[in-house]
Amino acid sequence: MRSEIDLVIFDFDGTLADSGAWFASVFNDVALRFGFPVLSNEELQSLRGHSNREIIRRMRIPIWKMPFIARYMRRRVALDAARIPLFPDVSTLLQRLHRDGKKIAIVSSNAEANIRRILGAENVRLISHFGCGAGLFGKARQLRRVIKRSDARPLTTLCVGDETRDIEAARKVGAAAAAVTWGYATREILSRWKPDVVFDSIHDIADYVGGKEV
Repeated sequence: MRSEIDLVIFDFDGTLADSGAWFASVFNDVALRFGFPVLSNEELQSLRGHSNREIIRRMRIPIWKMPFIARYMRRRVALDAARIPLFPDVSTLLQRLHRDGKKIAIVSSNAEANIRRILGAENVRLISHFGCGAGLFGKARQLRRVIKRSDARPLTTLCVGDETRDIEAARKVGAAAAAVTWGYATREILSRWKPDVVFDSIHDIADYVGGKEV
């Protein structure tokens, strides 16, 4: 039987923010800038069925370039934040979790200023802690910090994300890993990484945290 959850840590892009269309629209500009292959829409969609590490190998992106790419992407989001909406019912989810006495945090590779802008003031007030600017595979460090700052334990923390690296990071810190199917990675690849729970609906998250079956 799982422990009661008192802290929910969300990834942002692809989990709370519907940034997929924006990402696809800028991908080839970024590819040209940093010297990795330009892809058709079909090729880009096919990458969704691979883990983050597999994608980097397939795209032949040197690891040393990743921090520069991430920094550039954060600047692009800052310029285009108005084009990136939240998924429907995200505000309702956050309000329900907060009303139920759950602490809510966000750990993301995106910049905190970008996240606050896209969330909006009403939603930002519901977030206890932000751990932002994490490296592609550096989320575990931010998760540990946020769990400690939240005066929580990994055993009672649920980490919610849309990529295999989110599952990997949750495992590293001993927290429960939840995967959502409306973001970047496909349900198939997420399931292969064996998260503790897979959510097909935003409404299912609050039910699960509240102890209901999903």
